[in-house]
Amino acid sequence: MHTPLGLTADELALTARAREFSINIVRPRAAAIDREEQYPFDIVKALTEAGFMGMTIPREYGGQGRSFLDAVLVIEEMAKSCTVSARIVVEANMGAISTVMAYGTEAQKRLAATLVLSGDKPAICITEPAAGSDATAMTTRADKRGDIYVINGRKHWITGAGVSKLHLIFARIFDERGAEQGIGGFIAVREEAKGLRVARREQTMGLRGMPEGELVFENLEIPASMALVPPSGFARGFADLMNAYNSQRVGAGTVAMGVAAGALEHALAYVKEREQFGRPIGEFQGLQWMLADMQIELNAARLMLYAAARSRGPDGSAFPDPMLAAQAKIFASEAAIRIVNDALQMFGARGYSRELPLERMARDVRMFTIGGGTAQVLRTLVAAKMLGWKLPQTRDGYVKDMPLSRFAAE
Repeated sequence: MHTPLGLTADELALTARAREFSINIVRPRAAAIDREEQYPFDIVKALTEAGFMGMTIPREYGGQGRSFLDAVLVIEEMAKSCTVSARIVVEANMGAISTVMAYGTEAQKRLAATLVLSGDKPAICITEPAAGSDATAMTTRADKRGDIYVINGRKHWITGAGVSKLHLIFARIFDERGAEQGIGGFIAVREEAKGLRVARREQTMGLRGMPEGELVFENLEIPASMALVPPSGFARGFADLMNAYNSQRVGAGTVAMGVAAGALEHALAYVKEREQFGRPIGEFQGLQWMLADMQIELNAARLMLYAAARSRGPDGSAFPDPMLAAQAKIFASEAAIRIVNDALQMFGARGYSRELPLERMARDVRMFTIGGGTAQVLRTLVAAKMLGWKLPQTRDGYVKDMPLSRFAAE
């Protein structure tokens, strides 16, 4: 039996279990996590014991073999209470861990699964000071020397810097002759990796319990056995690795949507009890229309994220369709900002106060049109898929990469 949102009985039961956990375990700690700016190891321990870490890891590696949609259902419930806790669930089920489980060797999969199932939130290391949206401009390099790779470079805005154990590091690869091979991923465990250090922690507007930091690699030696070789090899494999990032985008969009859902729940309860001019403020049509618009946008975002989570990319990809993932993240992240702002508005001055979670939600939700692909870059991706063109953002533009036949009739 399916609900109007297409959820099975098992999915509904998972949602109910996650909601109870969120309300009873996560919500009482949310304000302190933000205020103290400390990673919530106690919440991670509880998430691990409840089976919410590594849900998508296949059963043969100790996981539950759950789907990305299952992860989305749990993420939404956590985000209603605490954005940091929701992000932990994203990265324990999507992103780096799903990349390793899709492309890794047996040894790599077992290493990653063991760490995540014991409570580790992996860190995916792509962004650099001069290589943000243009990830291929990265300068971090991995030089092959016998049976090891030596990595030197710098990454910043690394989520979980200083607390994550498992790191998936993206670097430009050079063989022993100094010839470039492409961009690949390398698996490093922080406690064992000499030459990996946290240079500093960013002071962030929101999500303050999740450290964002700058990592420096100084002659970091990685065994060749820990190089993550995608199906297309190093020469063209960066596209495979980034394709795996589509699950992370669905997860990020879900966090934003979940924060919005939580804000709407707070607003709906408040307008029923708060009275002005001798009646509940929910009786005023101005607020009713705001509530209706908030619910419409929220449900549209939820449906888009569910569709993206259920989808698969081309050529047998195990990851969500890139077009659907991009559209869902754009819509959900932008709608979430509007919904949270309107919810805060309904509380008036109380909403602006730290007494309530609305101001924290407003700070937290602002990140999601930025991280994991900005809304503007993702719009370019959507347009490129629509046109069937590659749209590099270099000054030369896309024309030089277009087949000549494209212009023959013009």
